[in-house]
Amino acid sequence: MNYYEIGQRIRRYRKEKGLSQEQLAERVNISVTHMSHIETGNTKLSLPVLVDIAAALQVGADDLLTDRVQTATSEYILKLTSDCTPQQMELICEIIKTVKNKFPG
Repeated sequence: MNYYEIGQRIRRYRKEKGLSQEQLAERVNISVTHMSHIETGNTKLSLPVLVDIAAALQVGADDLLTDRVQTATSEYILKLTSDCTPQQMELICEIIKTVKNKFPG
């Protein structure tokens, strides 16, 4: 389990809701320091705290545990390329590398 990624998703949802770390920590009944450590992945969060954070952010716990967009995108790409020849896959990979290098995140 990647606690850094979970923390980053918590941070993203918190900011989308317009909440500060202090406000979210208060709603979850934990310290601001603990909330900061959760968001940076410097501490493991317990299941009860995860559930409380999800409730405070009005999202499902699974939204905090996994990146659905990335998973859906990966599944879509796999479906599109499932019947490709090795040569087609090589070309597709080269195109992806080129586009990724041209438009860095």
